[in-house]
Parts: sequence; C-alpha cells; structure tokens
Amino acid sequence: MSQTSTDPRHFRAPPKRQLRLSWADERVRAIVWQVVIVGIVAGVIWWLVRNTQHNLEVRRIATGFGFLQREAGLPIGEHLIEYTPASTYFRALSVGVLNTLKVALIGIVLATILGTLVGIARLSKNWLLAKIAAVYVEVIRDIPLLLQLLFWYTMLQGLPAPRQAMNPVTGVFLSNRGLRLPFLDWQVAHSWALLAFVAGLFGTWLTARALRRKQMADGKPRPLWPAALGLIIGLPLVVWLAGGAPTAVDWPALRGFNFQGGFTISPEYFALLIGLTTYTAGFIAEIVRAGILSVSQGQWEAAQALGLRPGVVLRQVVLPQALRVIVPPMTSQYLNLTKNSSLAVAIGYQDIVSIANTTLNQTGQAIEGIAIIMAVYLTISLSISFSMNWYNNRIALVER
Repeated sequence: MSQTSTDPRHFRAPPKRQLRLSWADERVRAIVWQVVIVGIVAGVIWWLVRNTQHNLEVRRIATGFGFLQREAGLPIGEHLIEYTPASTYFRALSVGVLNTLKVALIGIVLATILGTLVGIARLSKNWLLAKIAAVYVEVIRDIPLLLQLLFWYTMLQGLPAPRQAMNPVTGVFLSNRGLRLPFLDWQVAHSWALLAFVAGLFGTWLTARALRRKQMADGKPRPLWPAALGLIIGLPLVVWLAGGAPTAVDWPALRGFNFQGGFTISPEYFALLIGLTTYTAGFIAEIVRAGILSVSQGQWEAAQALGLRPGVVLRQVVLPQALRVIVPPMTSQYLNLTKNSSLAVAIGYQDIVSIANTTLNQTGQAIEGIAIIMAVYLTISLSISFSMNWYNNRIALVER
C-alpha cells in the first residue's frame, strides 16, 4: 500500500522567508509606508490642535466642559425628563439627546413597517395597488427631505385653532397646537405591570428557544402560544390586579384657548416624524422589493406545490431568505434616518442639534458644542450598526 497519502512531510508548511532590510522586500516597503502615513496623520492632528489652542489663547476664549454645570436659562417645550430653565446645560443637552432618540427610534419602527408594506405592494398582482406603490416610491424619493418636512409642518400649522379642532374620535383632538390624546393616569401599579410585560417577553423568548431545541431533538412540534399568552398577557394582568387595578384616564378638555390634560404630540414633532417616516419608507420599500426578488422562483413554486397559501409562503418561506439581502442596506437607511433627524432645527423641534447650537451661542463654547453633537450621533450610529450587524450574523447561512 502506498504511504504517499499518509506521509507527514506532504503536510509541512513552506519555510518562512526571512525579513531583509532592503527596499526590494515588499514587507519592508509596506512597513515603511505605514509608518510614514501614520506619522503624517499624527502631524496633521498635532498641527490642528496646536493651531486651535493658539487661536483660543489669542482671543481669550475659555475651553473645557465646565459650562455644563452652569444654569442654562433655556426654555424647552418638549422634554421626557423633568426640566426647567433653571436646570444646567448638561440637563438641557440630555433633554436634546432624548428628543433625538424619541424621533429616531419611533421613526425606524414606523418606516420599517410602512416600507415593508409598500415594497410588498409593489410586487402585488393587483395592478392598481402596484402602480400606487410605485408612484409613492418615485415621488417620495425625488423630493428633498427638507422640503417634505416644511410641507408637513405647513400643513399642520394650517389646521383649525383649538376651539374648532377636529374631533374624529372621542377624546382625540387635532388642531394647529398638535394632536391631543387621552393618557393613562400613571400609577405605581402600571410601572410594575410594564416591568412584568418586559419580563414576559424575555420569558417567551426563552420558552421559544427551549421548544425549538426539543423539536430538533425529537421532531415533535410544540405550541408556543399558551406560554406566550400566559407570560405576555396573563403575568402583567395579574401584577396590575394585585396593584389595585387603577384605570383612571386623563382626558383632554378645552379650557380657554387651549386644551388641558391628556397627552400632546406637538406639530413640530408630528411633522418631523411623518416626514422622516414617509421619506425613509420609500427607500426601504425598494430594499424589500429587491430582497424578495432575490429569492429564486423555485422557492415560490415548491411552497405552492405543498399547498401553502401565498401569504404563508411570503411570511414563512420567502421573507426569511430575503432578510439576508435586506438587512445590510436596511442598516444604512436606519443610520440615514437618525442623521436626517438633525433637520429638525428647520421646523423648530428642539433636538440635540437645536439645543447644542443655542448652548454654544450662549456660552461661546463652539468646539465643545460641536464635539458633543458629533459624539451623540456617533454613539447612536455605532449602536445601530452593532445591533444590525449582530442580527445579520444571526440570520446568516451557516456553511457545513
């Protein structure tokens, strides 16, 4: 029997070539060029820092972030945390960050839902529905976002005054002061119920993983809905009942020239959210359409041959495969939506850009103000990228 296939000498790696201190060696050239480039970048950064410090000293401009502890004196109409003009600049900037996140996160969710529906509608066999979706995509993507924000803001400002507000549903009022909605009178029991709801979602996820492992082991499918119903609905309901079952609702009512009570969505926030959602949804729709078309026609035919309905085929067969094409460009659209929220300053919504600009105008700390804006958007963008890359790795095909 030949020993060629088992001879260990056939598996030895070739000997490594010694590094020669000669320009003819490509490894030496690579190291030299990297050192030169790093040196140039470091020199440029050093020159910029020194030049900035010199100019600041000449103009006697103080530097540092000590101004963050000073009283802001800045009125902010919308804030998720307690704030008054007597609060510090740090508090004011924190309000701006939360306002930015409020737009970005809700906008991402709404744009994803709307974009997915429009993208699927573009592939519909219904001629009218497909053409309406196509017109929406072409029109919305060809108009600059800033013009769309100004359009929606002008439309909302053109609504009737509070005394003539539209009242489509009991307790809901739409006027030029914004959208006024009933709001639950929040109690401690509601906080505990919300915590139980989050715990129920986590428990449902763990249960789903356990049932999936059992199915992979013995091939027997097990229903998830009884556990999900008990954890997501039953557990919060029990906690809410144990806390006294408070049901008080704060209803909005017209008093004088404006509404009192309830929850208000300001025209500025409403216009910004509508503009960002509809604009980004146009791009997401094309991404979803391309992802669905990337799945071979044989997958549709095989699923239909098994007797599955078109809706089930789309949800269970096509979309899971299309996600591998959809997720990477979708990440870019999420980042674009977050960064485009900085246009809020054009319609008077006080996000981090608006508040930071006012802060640097009042304090003269331009470098620090710009640095704060850059750090906020960089942190949000990196967080979104990390989350989407993690999800993309989770759904990636595993090679065997």
